[in-house]
Amino acid sequence: MTLNRRKFLRASLAGAAFATLSSATIATCSSASKGKPGKGAKEGKSAALNLSFQEGTPPGETLNEKFDYMERLGIVGFEPGGGGLAGRVGEIKQALKGRSIKVSAICAGFGGFILSSDEAVRSEFFGSIKEIIAAAGELGSVGVVMVPAFNGQTPVLPHTQATRDFLCEQLNTLGNYAAEHGTSVILEPLNRKEAFYLRMVADAASICRDVNNPGVRCMGDLWHMVWEETSDAGALFSAGSYLQHVHIASRKRRSMPGEDGEADSYVDAFSALKQLGYDKYVSYECGCQGDRAVVLPESVKLLREQWNEA
Repeated sequence: MTLNRRKFLRASLAGAAFATLSSATIATCSSASKGKPGKGAKEGKSAALNLSFQEGTPPGETLNEKFDYMERLGIVGFEPGGGGLAGRVGEIKQALKGRSIKVSAICAGFGGFILSSDEAVRSEFFGSIKEIIAAAGELGSVGVVMVPAFNGQTPVLPHTQATRDFLCEQLNTLGNYAAEHGTSVILEPLNRKEAFYLRMVADAASICRDVNNPGVRCMGDLWHMVWEETSDAGALFSAGSYLQHVHIASRKRRSMPGEDGEADSYVDAFSALKQLGYDKYVSYECGCQGDRAVVLPESVKLLREQWNEA
Protein backbone atom coordinates (compact mmCIF):
# COMPACT_ATOMS: atom_id res chain seq x y z
CA MET A 1 0.00 0.00 0.00
CA THR A 2 1.35 3.46 -0.96
CA LEU A 3 0.17 6.45 1.01
CA ASN A 4 3.45 8.25 1.76
CA ARG A 5 3.88 9.12 -1.93
CA ARG A 6 0.66 11.12 -1.93
CA LYS A 7 1.68 13.02 1.21
CA PHE A 8 5.07 13.75 -0.36
CA LEU A 9 3.40 15.17 -3.47
CA ARG A 10 1.20 17.45 -1.39
CA ALA A 11 4.22 18.76 0.46
CA SER A 12 6.50 19.24 -2.56
CA LEU A 13 4.14 20.54 -5.26
CA ALA A 14 3.34 23.85 -3.61
CA GLY A 15 1.47 27.03 -4.47
CA ALA A 16 0.26 27.99 -7.89
CA ALA A 17 2.18 25.27 -9.66
CA PHE A 18 0.24 22.61 -7.76
CA ALA A 19 -3.07 24.38 -8.27
CA THR A 20 -2.65 24.41 -12.05
CA LEU A 21 -1.98 20.69 -12.38
CA SER A 22 -4.95 18.88 -13.90
CA SER A 23 -6.32 15.67 -12.40
CA ALA A 24 -5.34 13.91 -15.62
CA THR A 25 -1.70 14.98 -15.17
CA ILE A 26 -1.64 13.75 -11.57
CA ALA A 27 -3.14 10.41 -12.61
CA THR A 28 -0.53 10.03 -15.38
CA CYS A 29 2.34 10.75 -12.99
CA SER A 30 0.97 8.27 -10.44
CA SER A 31 0.64 5.57 -13.08
CA ALA A 32 4.17 6.16 -14.33
CA SER A 33 5.61 6.05 -10.83
CA LYS A 34 4.19 2.57 -10.32
CA GLY A 35 5.34 1.41 -13.75
CA LYS A 36 1.83 0.38 -14.80
CA PRO A 37 0.27 0.68 -18.27
CA GLY A 38 -1.75 3.86 -18.61
CA LYS A 39 -4.90 2.21 -19.96
CA GLY A 40 -4.68 -1.04 -18.07
CA ALA A 41 -5.49 -3.11 -21.16
CA LYS A 42 -5.19 -6.87 -20.77
CA GLU A 43 -2.53 -8.13 -23.13
CA GLY A 44 -3.26 -11.39 -24.88
CA LYS A 45 -6.86 -11.64 -23.67
CA SER A 46 -9.97 -11.47 -25.81
CA ALA A 47 -13.04 -9.62 -24.59
CA ALA A 48 -16.28 -11.55 -24.22
CA LEU A 49 -19.86 -10.66 -23.31
CA ASN A 50 -20.31 -12.98 -20.35
CA LEU A 51 -23.86 -12.21 -19.23
CA SER A 52 -24.86 -12.86 -15.64
CA PHE A 53 -28.18 -12.77 -13.77
CA GLN A 54 -28.78 -11.89 -10.15
CA GLU A 55 -30.89 -14.46 -8.34
CA GLY A 56 -34.14 -12.54 -8.71
CA THR A 57 -33.76 -11.91 -12.45
CA PRO A 58 -34.81 -15.21 -14.09
CA PRO A 59 -38.19 -16.85 -13.55
CA GLY A 60 -38.29 -20.03 -11.48
CA GLU A 61 -39.09 -21.17 -7.96
CA THR A 62 -35.85 -23.06 -7.31
CA LEU A 63 -32.21 -22.59 -8.24
CA ASN A 64 -32.42 -25.50 -10.66
CA GLU A 65 -35.43 -23.97 -12.41
CA LYS A 66 -33.64 -20.63 -12.65
CA PHE A 67 -30.43 -22.23 -13.94
CA ASP A 68 -32.34 -24.30 -16.52
CA TYR A 69 -33.88 -21.07 -17.83
CA MET A 70 -30.51 -19.27 -17.83
CA GLU A 71 -28.83 -22.06 -19.77
CA ARG A 72 -31.51 -21.90 -22.44
CA LEU A 73 -30.62 -18.21 -22.91
CA GLY A 74 -26.88 -18.86 -22.82
CA ILE A 75 -26.36 -16.96 -19.55
CA VAL A 76 -23.04 -17.99 -18.03
CA GLY A 77 -22.94 -16.09 -14.71
CA PHE A 78 -24.95 -16.17 -11.47
CA GLU A 79 -24.75 -13.31 -8.95
CA PRO A 80 -26.24 -14.29 -5.58
CA GLY A 81 -26.71 -11.96 -2.64
CA GLY A 82 -24.22 -12.17 0.20
CA GLY A 83 -26.78 -12.46 3.01
CA GLY A 84 -26.61 -15.98 4.44
CA LEU A 85 -24.24 -17.05 1.64
CA ALA A 86 -22.00 -19.14 3.88
CA GLY A 87 -24.94 -21.44 4.63
CA ARG A 88 -25.80 -21.79 0.93
CA VAL A 89 -22.42 -22.76 -0.51
CA GLY A 90 -23.31 -26.46 -0.71
CA GLU A 91 -26.73 -25.75 -2.23
CA ILE A 92 -25.29 -23.47 -4.91
CA LYS A 93 -22.44 -25.84 -5.75
CA GLN A 94 -24.87 -28.72 -6.14
CA ALA A 95 -27.21 -26.72 -8.38
CA LEU A 96 -24.30 -25.60 -10.60
CA LYS A 97 -22.79 -29.08 -10.91
CA GLY A 98 -22.43 -30.09 -14.56
CA ARG A 99 -23.63 -26.72 -15.84
CA SER A 100 -21.91 -24.04 -17.92
CA ILE A 101 -22.91 -21.37 -15.36
CA LYS A 102 -20.42 -20.08 -12.78
CA VAL A 103 -20.80 -17.71 -9.85
CA SER A 104 -19.92 -14.20 -11.02
CA ALA A 105 -19.82 -11.61 -8.22
CA ILE A 106 -21.51 -11.62 -4.82
CA CYS A 107 -23.87 -8.70 -4.26
CA ALA A 108 -23.19 -7.17 -0.82
CA GLY A 109 -25.21 -8.74 2.05
CA PHE A 110 -22.96 -7.64 4.92
CA GLY A 111 -23.94 -5.71 8.05
CA GLY A 112 -22.53 -2.38 9.22
CA PHE A 113 -20.32 -0.27 6.96
CA ILE A 114 -16.62 0.41 6.65
CA LEU A 115 -16.77 4.21 7.06
CA SER A 116 -18.75 4.29 10.27
CA SER A 117 -17.26 6.40 13.04
CA ASP A 118 -18.58 3.81 15.49
CA GLU A 119 -16.06 1.02 16.02
CA ALA A 120 -18.84 -1.47 16.85
CA VAL A 121 -20.50 -0.81 13.46
CA ARG A 122 -17.17 -1.27 11.67
CA SER A 123 -16.58 -4.51 13.57
CA GLU A 124 -19.98 -5.76 12.43
CA PHE A 125 -18.99 -4.91 8.86
CA PHE A 126 -15.67 -6.72 8.99
CA GLY A 127 -17.08 -9.78 10.71
CA SER A 128 -19.92 -10.20 8.23
CA ILE A 129 -18.04 -9.36 5.02
CA LYS A 130 -15.18 -11.72 5.88
CA GLU A 131 -17.69 -14.54 6.16
CA ILE A 132 -19.06 -13.61 2.72
CA ILE A 133 -15.56 -13.31 1.23
CA ALA A 134 -14.64 -16.80 2.43
CA ALA A 135 -17.82 -18.19 0.85
CA ALA A 136 -17.15 -16.23 -2.35
CA GLY A 137 -13.71 -17.78 -2.59
CA GLU A 138 -15.14 -21.27 -2.10
CA LEU A 139 -17.62 -20.61 -4.92
CA GLY A 140 -14.96 -19.26 -7.29
CA SER A 141 -16.51 -15.78 -7.41
CA VAL A 142 -14.64 -12.81 -8.90
CA GLY A 143 -15.42 -10.76 -5.79
CA VAL A 144 -17.82 -9.26 -3.25
CA VAL A 145 -19.45 -5.97 -4.20
CA MET A 146 -19.29 -3.31 -1.48
CA VAL A 147 -20.14 0.38 -1.01
CA PRO A 148 -18.11 2.36 1.57
CA ALA A 149 -21.18 4.26 2.85
CA PHE A 150 -24.76 4.83 1.70
CA ASN A 151 -26.61 8.08 2.26
CA GLY A 152 -28.41 7.87 5.58
CA GLN A 153 -25.94 5.51 7.21
CA THR A 154 -24.80 6.99 10.52
CA PRO A 155 -22.65 7.71 12.39
CA VAL A 156 -20.26 8.28 9.50
CA LEU A 157 -16.75 9.66 9.15
CA PRO A 158 -16.46 13.11 7.49
CA HIS A 159 -15.71 13.38 3.78
CA THR A 160 -12.04 14.36 4.19
CA GLN A 161 -8.58 13.30 3.07
CA ALA A 162 -8.06 11.62 6.42
CA THR A 163 -11.17 9.51 5.82
CA ARG A 164 -9.93 8.50 2.38
CA ASP A 165 -6.56 7.49 3.84
CA PHE A 166 -8.36 5.51 6.54
CA LEU A 167 -10.48 3.76 3.87
CA CYS A 168 -7.36 2.80 1.94
CA GLU A 169 -5.79 1.32 5.06
CA GLN A 170 -8.90 -0.69 5.90
CA LEU A 171 -9.27 -1.87 2.30
CA ASN A 172 -5.68 -3.05 2.27
CA THR A 173 -6.41 -5.31 5.24
CA LEU A 174 -9.62 -6.53 3.63
CA GLY A 175 -7.90 -7.01 0.28
CA ASN A 176 -5.25 -9.23 1.87
CA TYR A 177 -7.99 -11.41 3.32
CA ALA A 178 -9.82 -11.59 -0.02
CA ALA A 179 -6.64 -12.46 -1.92
CA GLU A 180 -5.92 -15.27 0.54
CA HIS A 181 -9.32 -16.72 -0.45
CA GLY A 182 -8.72 -16.31 -4.19
CA THR A 183 -11.22 -13.49 -4.66
CA SER A 184 -11.54 -9.72 -4.18
CA VAL A 185 -13.61 -6.90 -2.74
CA ILE A 186 -15.16 -4.76 -5.47
CA LEU A 187 -15.84 -1.06 -4.89
CA GLU A 188 -19.11 0.05 -6.49
CA PRO A 189 -19.67 3.75 -7.23
CA LEU A 190 -23.32 4.82 -6.93
CA ASN A 191 -25.18 7.94 -7.98
CA ARG A 192 -25.31 10.86 -5.55
CA LYS A 193 -28.87 10.08 -4.47
CA GLU A 194 -27.65 6.81 -2.97
CA ALA A 195 -24.07 7.41 -1.82
CA PHE A 196 -22.26 10.58 -0.79
CA TYR A 197 -18.77 9.15 -0.82
CA LEU A 198 -18.06 7.22 -4.01
CA ARG A 199 -19.86 8.28 -7.19
CA MET A 200 -17.52 7.97 -10.18
CA VAL A 201 -15.65 4.99 -11.57
CA ALA A 202 -12.41 6.99 -11.76
CA ASP A 203 -12.63 7.73 -8.03
CA ALA A 204 -12.98 4.02 -7.25
CA ALA A 205 -10.10 3.19 -9.59
CA SER A 206 -7.86 5.79 -7.93
CA ILE A 207 -8.52 4.16 -4.55
CA CYS A 208 -7.61 0.77 -6.04
CA ARG A 209 -4.41 2.30 -7.41
CA ASP A 210 -3.43 3.81 -4.07
CA VAL A 211 -4.24 0.67 -2.09
CA ASN A 212 -2.24 -1.31 -4.67
CA ASN A 213 -3.58 -4.67 -3.52
CA PRO A 214 -4.67 -7.52 -5.85
CA GLY A 215 -7.64 -8.16 -3.56
CA VAL A 216 -9.13 -4.67 -4.10
CA ARG A 217 -10.89 -3.92 -7.38
CA CYS A 218 -13.76 -1.78 -8.70
CA MET A 219 -16.74 -1.98 -11.01
CA GLY A 220 -19.03 0.12 -13.16
CA ASP A 221 -22.83 0.14 -12.91
CA LEU A 222 -24.24 1.40 -16.20
CA TRP A 223 -27.43 2.64 -14.55
CA HIS A 224 -25.64 4.69 -11.89
CA MET A 225 -23.23 5.91 -14.56
CA VAL A 226 -26.10 7.58 -16.43
CA TRP A 227 -26.39 10.13 -13.63
CA GLU A 228 -22.71 10.68 -12.81
CA GLU A 229 -20.55 10.06 -15.89
CA THR A 230 -20.24 12.08 -19.08
CA SER A 231 -19.10 9.04 -21.05
CA ASP A 232 -19.60 5.31 -20.51
CA ALA A 233 -16.39 4.55 -22.38
CA GLY A 234 -14.39 7.21 -20.56
CA ALA A 235 -15.55 5.92 -17.18
CA LEU A 236 -14.68 2.31 -17.97
CA PHE A 237 -11.32 3.26 -19.45
CA SER A 238 -10.56 5.08 -16.19
CA ALA A 239 -10.94 1.76 -14.36
CA GLY A 240 -8.53 -0.03 -16.68
CA SER A 241 -7.09 -3.22 -15.24
CA TYR A 242 -8.93 -2.64 -11.93
CA LEU A 243 -12.32 -3.31 -13.59
CA GLN A 244 -13.65 -6.52 -12.03
CA HIS A 245 -17.41 -6.45 -12.64
CA VAL A 246 -20.17 -4.57 -14.49
CA HIS A 247 -23.85 -4.11 -13.64
CA ILE A 248 -26.41 -3.32 -16.32
CA ALA A 249 -30.01 -2.09 -16.38
CA SER A 250 -32.22 0.12 -18.55
CA ARG A 251 -31.02 3.72 -18.63
CA LYS A 252 -34.13 5.47 -17.27
CA ARG A 253 -36.14 3.19 -14.98
CA ARG A 254 -33.51 0.63 -13.94
CA SER A 255 -35.55 -2.06 -15.59
CA MET A 256 -34.53 -4.76 -18.08
CA PRO A 257 -32.15 -3.48 -20.76
CA GLY A 258 -34.37 -2.62 -23.71
CA GLU A 259 -37.45 -1.68 -21.71
CA ASP A 260 -36.57 2.01 -21.98
CA GLY A 261 -36.45 1.91 -25.78
CA GLU A 262 -33.90 4.00 -27.65
CA ALA A 263 -32.37 5.24 -24.38
CA ASP A 264 -30.97 1.76 -23.83
CA SER A 265 -27.79 2.01 -25.85
CA TYR A 266 -24.71 0.26 -24.48
CA VAL A 267 -22.55 0.36 -27.61
CA ASP A 268 -20.19 3.00 -26.17
CA ALA A 269 -19.66 0.94 -23.01
CA PHE A 270 -19.25 -2.32 -24.93
CA SER A 271 -16.70 -0.73 -27.25
CA ALA A 272 -14.61 0.23 -24.21
CA LEU A 273 -14.94 -3.26 -22.71
CA LYS A 274 -13.75 -4.77 -25.98
CA GLN A 275 -10.75 -2.45 -26.12
CA LEU A 276 -9.91 -3.25 -22.51
CA GLY A 277 -10.05 -6.98 -23.21
CA TYR A 278 -12.70 -7.33 -20.50
CA ASP A 279 -13.46 -11.03 -19.99
CA LYS A 280 -15.39 -11.05 -16.71
CA TYR A 281 -19.15 -10.56 -16.24
CA VAL A 282 -21.87 -8.08 -17.21
CA SER A 283 -24.62 -8.78 -14.69
CA TYR A 284 -28.27 -7.76 -14.71
CA GLU A 285 -29.23 -5.68 -11.66
CA CYS A 286 -32.70 -4.44 -12.44
CA GLY A 287 -36.45 -4.81 -12.18
CA CYS A 288 -38.88 -5.75 -14.92
CA GLN A 289 -41.88 -3.83 -16.26
CA GLY A 290 -43.35 -6.62 -18.39
CA ASP A 291 -43.58 -10.39 -18.56
CA ARG A 292 -40.12 -11.79 -17.74
CA ALA A 293 -40.66 -14.76 -20.02
CA VAL A 294 -41.02 -12.34 -22.94
CA VAL A 295 -38.83 -9.43 -21.89
CA LEU A 296 -35.70 -11.35 -20.84
CA PRO A 297 -35.02 -13.15 -24.15
CA GLU A 298 -35.55 -9.87 -26.03
CA SER A 299 -33.24 -8.05 -23.64
CA VAL A 300 -30.46 -10.62 -23.97
CA LYS A 301 -30.81 -10.52 -27.77
CA LEU A 302 -30.50 -6.71 -27.71
CA LEU A 303 -27.29 -6.79 -25.66
CA ARG A 304 -25.70 -9.36 -27.94
CA GLU A 305 -26.61 -7.30 -31.00
CA GLN A 306 -25.10 -4.17 -29.46
CA TRP A 307 -21.98 -6.09 -28.43
CA ASN A 308 -21.51 -7.17 -32.04
CA GLU A 309 -22.09 -3.59 -33.16
CA ALA A 310 -19.53 -2.13 -30.75
